[in-house]
Amino acid sequence: MPTAWRSAMLAYVAPFAVFIGVMAVERVLLPHSQLLYPIRFLIVSAVVVFVSWPYLQLRPQQPLASIAIGLAVFLIWTAPDRLFGYRHFWLFENAITGSVSTSIPAEMQARFWFLALRTLGSVALVPIIEELFWRGWLMRWLIDPHFEKVPLGTYAAAAFWITAVLFASEHGPYWEVGLIAGVVFNWWMIRTKSLADCILAHAVTNALLAAYVMAAGQWQYWL
Repeated sequence: MPTAWRSAMLAYVAPFAVFIGVMAVERVLLPHSQLLYPIRFLIVSAVVVFVSWPYLQLRPQQPLASIAIGLAVFLIWTAPDRLFGYRHFWLFENAITGSVSTSIPAEMQARFWFLALRTLGSVALVPIIEELFWRGWLMRWLIDPHFEKVPLGTYAAAAFWITAVLFASEHGPYWEVGLIAGVVFNWWMIRTKSLADCILAHAVTNALLAAYVMAAGQWQYWL
């Protein structure tokens, strides 16, 4: 395996894989607690800094448009529940997707340090690791396993839709808005060819969602 290919694969995949792995360990050790969240945050941040940093793009080409995309996805994410209230229908709450409930205990919802760290993770860390994985790596890897030869934002129908569907599956009972968000973010990557623009759009969505969760007490959005 060529060194350059291995380094690129680690840079795009490792943060997301470590994030999921540490989360799984947390749920085994302390299934009803968020006390290990700071450890997860530090571990994943270290992987991003020491493994992924050379591959990161953090200067968006279209910042204003990316902010608008982020706002649009936030509205897509929250509007159906506000307008129609169908989230508890069996298509969205079942044994496969899980239930619409937060994993954050009530006592943690009142702890400033936790809320600050959770918001920082949602806004500054999650968009980086997810965009690296979904649109930086998977959407290209599905076109050619030697993904580093595929330019960012290259369109192939199968890669586009498989990535969108898998991105949706990551979001449990919010899978249908997750699918729409995945389509929008995939389209924005194809349009801009810029990982930084997708990271910015994703960060804006998560920042608005975090503010909405805390201001309106809508904790179920933080699964």
